[in-house]
Amino acid sequence: MLDHRVSADILRGAIELEPTANGVIPHRLPAWARAQCADPQLAMVEAQPAGVRLAFRSEATVIELDALRTKRFYIGAPERPDGIYDLLVDGRLVSQASIGGGHTLSIDMAAGAATTEFGQVGTLRFGDLPARAKDVEIWLPYNEATEIVALRADAPITPIPDRGRKVWLHHGSSISHGSDAASPTATWPALAAARGGVELINLGFGGSALLDPFVARVIRDTPADVISLKLGINVVNTDLMRLRAFGPAVHGFIDTIREGHPNTPLVIVSPIYCPIHEDTPGPTLMVMSALSAGQVIFRAAGKPAERAAGKLTLNTIRDELLKIVTQRAAKDGNLSYLDGRALYGAADAVDLPLPDNLHPDAATHRLIGERYARLVFQS
Repeated sequence: MLDHRVSADILRGAIELEPTANGVIPHRLPAWARAQCADPQLAMVEAQPAGVRLAFRSEATVIELDALRTKRFYIGAPERPDGIYDLLVDGRLVSQASIGGGHTLSIDMAAGAATTEFGQVGTLRFGDLPARAKDVEIWLPYNEATEIVALRADAPITPIPDRGRKVWLHHGSSISHGSDAASPTATWPALAAARGGVELINLGFGGSALLDPFVARVIRDTPADVISLKLGINVVNTDLMRLRAFGPAVHGFIDTIREGHPNTPLVIVSPIYCPIHEDTPGPTLMVMSALSAGQVIFRAAGKPAERAAGKLTLNTIRDELLKIVTQRAAKDGNLSYLDGRALYGAADAVDLPLPDNLHPDAATHRLIGERYARLVFQS
């Protein structure tokens, strides 16, 4: 077996690689941006490599990957499934596996505390691959922070040459991050990218799509051929701002991106349908009685009457985003608006309800990905 260095030329979807004593950690925010926010939620989710994949050409029939994962546990809740690695050969999913060992991050939602127990490196082995030159992609789990320790194969590997595919950079919430998708290539952005024939950079950050200025600067400075921003749900979840602040924050976010991408197609996507917050403000809280029974269920803790004081709901946010895009599009022909309910609406919620009142399941990810590809990439 040959050892291969993991470097940026064979790792796609990451913004930065952090060298460690063992290997490298792919980050979806650079160090300077991470230094501007001390939120442990953001630190956790940006290090979960949603959309990040090793990509190379090789005649190898056996590939091994050593990695050190960090798996989350929510105290009182059912254990979350192990993260899945998807192996693609020439764009086709041929194998899936999970890795053992690693660190565990135990989160106590009731106490607002977290503890980490440290573990050991695990190894994945993919065998019986076709003995011919081929494109190989190993998509990392979207829900486990991953330190890549070593990559081995029984043949040399080389970077996949540029084949002229456009780069799509997407920013959004946990739904874009992956939430409860079946695997890393089954998140709705990964599905949409595959159907649209584009290379994905996924800056979906669970609980953290909050119009942070440093995120706008990262997007501004990252090469991309098309950009989309799915905005709103996390602002309601956290009850972070009122209507007076939201509109200018969106304008400022777009302004910053346009400094680096003045003519890049930019799609503003409003929230998908979420019954608990359509007309009821946040914050969003776990139902603790359900948690004690082993279920994760969310509820809206605000009151509809609070809209008069500027508290945000999903309908309020959709109206504001449409107004902003309509105003700006008069001078920006590459700016467009997509109502998130065209991806998942009230009628869909009848057949495919959100299991925890907030996040889509695997089937809904597929529905959203197919619709996004059709509406944006195939229109």
